[in-house]
Amino acid sequence: MNLKKSFLLITTLFFIAPLFNSCDEDEEVISPKPRGYFRVKMPEKKYRVYSGNCPFEFEIPEYSIINQDKHAGAEPCWLNLDFPQFKATVHLSYKKVENNIALYLEDARGFAVKHQIKATGMDESIIIRDSANVYGLLYDIEGNTASSLQFYLTDSTNHFLRGALYFNAAPNIDSLRMIIGFIREDVLQLIKTAKWKEK
Repeated sequence: MNLKKSFLLITTLFFIAPLFNSCDEDEEVISPKPRGYFRVKMPEKKYRVYSGNCPFEFEIPEYSIINQDKHAGAEPCWLNLDFPQFKATVHLSYKKVENNIALYLEDARGFAVKHQIKATGMDESIIIRDSANVYGLLYDIEGNTASSLQFYLTDSTNHFLRGALYFNAAPNIDSLRMIIGFIREDVLQLIKTAKWKEK
């Protein structure tokens, strides 16, 4: 009986002793770190003029690639401004205005508003460039939305150009915030340098 009590006492002490040892105030407490994301190296901002066969031109970043939209139903002046490093694309669609500007404006607003279901907010910035006859609206859509940046440019009588930024990844604002801000600067450069080609 004594042997059984001794064994029980030793076993109990074996499990309790580390508890007393862990109460030392000088000991560093280790806790799990919050989730982190890979650091993305941003390229240097340099721009070149894009002037294709469409009735507009603008500056695009040197680290981007512009291609014809190959989807079924795409029109000749629908382009994709790809950012391969970021797996992002600004989809550009051009329409000739023929007394139907109200329809294009409503469509552009509808495309932006449909992202409000998952958005935490949407800011609108008015674009006015009288010298180039370029007017429009820039939508900054906050939250985990499929598209966080959209815009349109028009002269209201002949030309209408719409753009929308999409990522080839699940939307996660925490991991994409820096990249969205970086590409937003490139979209602003496109807007600031956009010109209509007159026939």
